[in-house]
Amino acid sequence: MSVTPQLQISNSNLPKEAASPTGTNRAVPPLLGASKAELTEWVQQQQQPAYRGQQLHQWIYQKGARSLCEISVFPKQWRTTVAEVPIGRSTLHHRTQAPDGTVKFLLRLADNQIIETVGIPTEKRLTVCVSSQVGCPMACDFCATGKGGFSRNLARHEIIDQVLTVQEDFQQRVSNVVFMGMGEPLLNPEAVLDAVQSLNQDVGIGQRSITVSTVGVPGRIRRLAQSKLQVTLAVSLHASNQALRAQLIPSARQYPLAALLQECREYVAVTGRRVSFEYILLAGVNDLPAHALELAQHLRGFQSHVNLIPYNPISEVDYQRPDPDRIKAFMDALKQQHIAASVRRSRGLEKDAACGQLRASRT
Repeated sequence: MSVTPQLQISNSNLPKEAASPTGTNRAVPPLLGASKAELTEWVQQQQQPAYRGQQLHQWIYQKGARSLCEISVFPKQWRTTVAEVPIGRSTLHHRTQAPDGTVKFLLRLADNQIIETVGIPTEKRLTVCVSSQVGCPMACDFCATGKGGFSRNLARHEIIDQVLTVQEDFQQRVSNVVFMGMGEPLLNPEAVLDAVQSLNQDVGIGQRSITVSTVGVPGRIRRLAQSKLQVTLAVSLHASNQALRAQLIPSARQYPLAALLQECREYVAVTGRRVSFEYILLAGVNDLPAHALELAQHLRGFQSHVNLIPYNPISEVDYQRPDPDRIKAFMDALKQQHIAASVRRSRGLEKDAACGQLRASRT
């Protein structure tokens, strides 16, 4: 009679089907996301030598094992005993590639939910845009994800899996990760911060190469600062005043712009890291030089950088992308006020894989 494998690793978002191999109702957490020390402790609990932990870590994070049965260096009998312990990998539901080389992946999770992640290659780096939730509860008016509603938070392993999936598909080491996919990362802080730690320590991605994006959730930027991570914080402003921001971002009605910016200043003071501000330019809505001057007043003296993002169209609303001259005028107005700014090139636009276009559907 085999002993039920138990993995003592905290994870609040276990797949519903992750029952123990003996058929009991006790959940066995996926192994993906566990550190080398935790994996070593687990194999020792299974009466295996400690070096099996190093082997398991290598097969999960470097070789991309999707099942313990694949790990050929393990004894066959033990592999059979632990065969139903989940590693925590998703399955590919759909893959589409844009002319610029950007690849959008729809991934099917263990409970059949679908999420989207994007691989963005350049000459010198491979960036993964990861999701942190299934859908998004923030309901930003210009965003396809928000239009689709919200299902649940992602677990730590479901976030890390996205990075490994892109790395395996491109056959190239991922250099950068941005939490700018589906969902609001700071509404899922425990899993996101745990995933950041694992991406850094287990996958080998530098913290300074990881960006966590947020629309803003009261108190959560302060909590992120206290974690003392060296990640980049990107705050989605998208408006130069409270009234316009509340119109575009429903959650902003309960979180005034002044309070959000104060938390950002505290973040800079605690971490010594500058804040990136994301600003989607919507033609005739928030792209006038007067908006740029108003934005500059908020950010003057701030250790920050503004990423201007020309609007990427979605079918549900009729916002338009500003013409190049208008984009340039907005950026020039910011620079005249000594505000660091740049225009982000849209990647994957033709395949609905650009910023604001992500949704859990096959397009």
